[in-house]
Amino acid sequence: MRQETAAIHVGYDTNEGFGTMAVPIFQSTAYDFGSAETAAARFDLKDNGYIYTRLSNPTTDIFEKRVAALEGGAAAIATASGQSALFYSIINLAQAGDNIIIAKKIYGGTTVLFTHTLKRFGIEARVFDSDTADDLESLIDEKTRAIFFETLSNPQISIPNIEKIVEIANKYGIISITDNTVPTPIIFQPLRHGVDVCVHSASKYMSGQGLSLAGVVVSANHLNEKLKGNKRYEHFNVPDASYHDIVYADMTDHFDIYTLRMRLAIVRDIGAVISPFNSWQLIQGLETLAVRVERHSQNALKVAKFLNSHKHIKSVAYPGLADNVDHAKAQKYFKDGMANGLFCFETDSFERAKKMLERVKLFKIVVNIGDTKSLITHPASTTHQQLSSEELIKAGITKELIRVSIGLENAEDLIADLAQALE
Repeated sequence: MRQETAAIHVGYDTNEGFGTMAVPIFQSTAYDFGSAETAAARFDLKDNGYIYTRLSNPTTDIFEKRVAALEGGAAAIATASGQSALFYSIINLAQAGDNIIIAKKIYGGTTVLFTHTLKRFGIEARVFDSDTADDLESLIDEKTRAIFFETLSNPQISIPNIEKIVEIANKYGIISITDNTVPTPIIFQPLRHGVDVCVHSASKYMSGQGLSLAGVVVSANHLNEKLKGNKRYEHFNVPDASYHDIVYADMTDHFDIYTLRMRLAIVRDIGAVISPFNSWQLIQGLETLAVRVERHSQNALKVAKFLNSHKHIKSVAYPGLADNVDHAKAQKYFKDGMANGLFCFETDSFERAKKMLERVKLFKIVVNIGDTKSLITHPASTTHQQLSSEELIKAGITKELIRVSIGLENAEDLIADLAQALE
């Protein structure tokens, strides 16, 4: 089944929803077991029925199945936000005393989560250059539990050396994790390129209109094989005392064990779960995702070309441009060479950048991305403000840098707005 079809049909049978064409919202916290025997069977994982919405929900289940299908993955878990998806993806693998290796070019909030918050949990974050991955192997030791990068970095809009990262991760039996929020599975499916886990801030392009917070974690079909018997991930291979001593590695015939453990041992305890209503809204978003991504990409390329030739713009980072350093990678990895609607550019001065933000009319100064409406922000003073000067330099965030999320408006109107703001 092709993606456009899967986004509309996977996971829902109208015969199970009273014949309704629209997916129902199952707005309930709990479910009637019907009998004590059924209740026991569900807790013993012998019955796949629902227990409590903190663990699973029928509406959320449909959303998860559709995202997994779009990514070509084994299973998915929806969360309350993109940040909770990132957090879950790591703590499902690492504990105090372990380390993870993260790309230097990633979203500022992710950098802070990994380098500061996880540090308080005893998990060290080491930083590598994902553009080349030349320094990656030297950072690995016996305590390394994950290698993390973004498939299209926010806001630098650079494409990593995916093949080399995956090759090194597999050489050492380490789980590779990527944030695929910006390309979306419509443009790129990292799991089909050997990545083990991908995460999304579903609040962005999957939602599409800035309506609902959500995150999602998707595991690859090959991940069971990589986790089973792997000494780096002993907790998947020994009894889990928190769930009557089950051994996840013994359940690979019936479950995706990465998401199974996440649901039973992490989502259960931490509880940052998506609401059924938000899942329902995201299901609506998925149905139009392919159409929207194509329009976002078309508009972004037109706007990027305009800025690329403007006298007050020093540089434009958008892989769709023929002269962009990552253009060849975009043509190689991304569907039809599309790069979606997010990109950044540098003005010729900080004063110009400030005035531009003050003068735009159609563009709204907002830190979200992936909306139908076009958005603009200054990363150094907003999304990456919490980083140190040294971290900003390493991440390539300058005071002149502007990030735009191009919406679905007419591209000529967007160009006219930016043109008058740059006068």
